[in-house]
Amino acid sequence: MTARRVVVTGLGPVSPIGIGKEAFLESLRSGKIGIDRITVFAPDSFRSQIAGAIPEFRCADYVPKSYRKSIKVMARDIELSVAGADQAVRDAGLVTKGINPESPQVDSTRLGVNIGAGLICSDLNELVYALSMAEDADHKFSLAKWGESGMNHLTPLWLLKYLPNMLACHVTIIHDAQAPSNTITCAEASSPLAIGEAYRTIVRNCADVCLCGGFESKVNPMGLIRQDLLNRLTRAHNDCPACAVRPFDVKRSGTAVAEGGSVLTLESLESAQRRNAKIYGELVGVGASFGTVDFVRPEEDGHAMAVAIERALADAKIDAGSVDLVVGFGCGTREHDQAEAKAIHQALGDVRVVSIKGQTGMMGAGTGALDATVALLAISENFIPGTVNCDEVDPACPIQVVRKTTDEKVNTVVTLSYSLNGGQIGALVFKRYEGEGS
Repeated sequence: MTARRVVVTGLGPVSPIGIGKEAFLESLRSGKIGIDRITVFAPDSFRSQIAGAIPEFRCADYVPKSYRKSIKVMARDIELSVAGADQAVRDAGLVTKGINPESPQVDSTRLGVNIGAGLICSDLNELVYALSMAEDADHKFSLAKWGESGMNHLTPLWLLKYLPNMLACHVTIIHDAQAPSNTITCAEASSPLAIGEAYRTIVRNCADVCLCGGFESKVNPMGLIRQDLLNRLTRAHNDCPACAVRPFDVKRSGTAVAEGGSVLTLESLESAQRRNAKIYGELVGVGASFGTVDFVRPEEDGHAMAVAIERALADAKIDAGSVDLVVGFGCGTREHDQAEAKAIHQALGDVRVVSIKGQTGMMGAGTGALDATVALLAISENFIPGTVNCDEVDPACPIQVVRKTTDEKVNTVVTLSYSLNGGQIGALVFKRYEGEGS
């Protein structure tokens, strides 16, 4: 029996440089930068004071009127996920219950959801009083006191607002997706692994359509502190946010926190053909691996990353020479960029590489899905976006970085995402769809 082919028919980016396919595409072409000084909280006491935040975002604009009361139990990550799914469904031309509650035109039993999520940071204002009630006589946190009185001062629905699986949960409920639903929480590798799970779900004939991708918001005090304590954030460009994140550049000094991600509408080829849907590209390979050398930083030689790429190529049944472009992680830290570049060179040789982190910053679990969206736009729009702020490629990064936007046909693109902690790694292979024989 011939394996089911899986294509992409909808894109739902929600990012610091644009919400929705058209706005995001325009920003990619123009090199727009969405990194700026933090305004959602006072950053003055932090060493890094910049972020890729999404301006003027209203979740209510992307939620059915009958469901808007649920926004009060949505953390920022969940809101972004719901918006991305709305965009991806509409872009695919699907009429789900979330689009038309009275007359949906999708078989809900064949619609699945797979969303990658990160560690959702609680609003500090929701925790401060509860924590203060859990102090012992020495003003230290007491687990016993927390159980006795502290926990009682949390809102009863607090947990539902911050569980990582709630991204997929709300998307599933809104669109009445009754096929397999799953959540992947593997830090920055969450998105490609979730997309891979959706791909396998369709190949196994457990669904015809899957909404998949990932989202995270690190633009909050806890997200900023965590990344700064791990020495991942640049502190040298608070006065020039637009030039802060410099993927693969010899003068790179770290990344910037961000928020966002994307949802992709994956669909069996048969389903897409039946409804004459636009096809952005075909997902042909998924690869995963795990770096075991260190849980704080990547392997210096990038071996585990190379393994993920090689597995994705093997799954796609193509050789390294067929790859036109890599949409890399390229977060702008010295050790991660260097290890990634070595991995790409090891697996693919002298291939062209682009990273958009100079425009968006690093958005954790949402990163890989947004990179996949870049890959599909490169294929469908026949262009390669430039890597913003890479003025001089670091000699220690043995790759060919695309620095200027070019218009040309792109047939095969690999994406690579990995946990900054040095753990899970995911790679995807997308190809141009050119008919049954392609």
